[in-house]
Amino acid sequence: MIAGVLLAAGQATRFGAHKLLHPLPDGTPIAVAAARALSSGVDDIIAVVRANDAPLIALFEQQRIFIAPFDDAARGMGASLAYGVNAMPEATGWLISLADMPFVAPGTIARVADALRRGAPLAAPFCQGRQGHPVGFAREFFTALGALSGDEGARNLLAAHALRLERVVCNDPGILRDVDTPDDIVVVSSEGMRNVGVRPSG
Repeated sequence: MIAGVLLAAGQATRFGAHKLLHPLPDGTPIAVAAARALSSGVDDIIAVVRANDAPLIALFEQQRIFIAPFDDAARGMGASLAYGVNAMPEATGWLISLADMPFVAPGTIARVADALRRGAPLAAPFCQGRQGHPVGFAREFFTALGALSGDEGARNLLAAHALRLERVVCNDPGILRDVDTPDDIVVVSSEGMRNVGVRPSG
């Protein structure tokens, strides 16, 4: 069983408002779009949110998305990631996704999950030679993931096992794009979807 862990406990101070509640051009809140894309490619999903974030909790509850309110979200992304993984200990693998990255194609997420199902210890999408999100971890990394803390997330863990990472090559620039400011929202034009001021995710 591959579980999706949606990290939605950040402060988002650069946006100027609650960015995860902000609607995309089709009216879908950013967090909901990210959750729907993630859930389409995994067997179950959990969203890690700040325990005092009542609006986001209510939104996820309306969408029937299982949530994990986290009292210590201020400890950083690594701590939130660990909390989410520990909340789904029965999984055989986890896809870690960011709630402010709503542009990832569902098909890309499914391919990363399938890599884990086929036995890859680690998997991540690559577009134009650059690694993006979500990142998949097999069961063997449960203890290491559950012990993470700080703001680095799983970066050091990935670096330590870089040779074991399966590269899922795709033509999906959404794996590199997050939303930091209102200018990063995708605009739909008559020619299709184009990106205005979208910066690569760090």
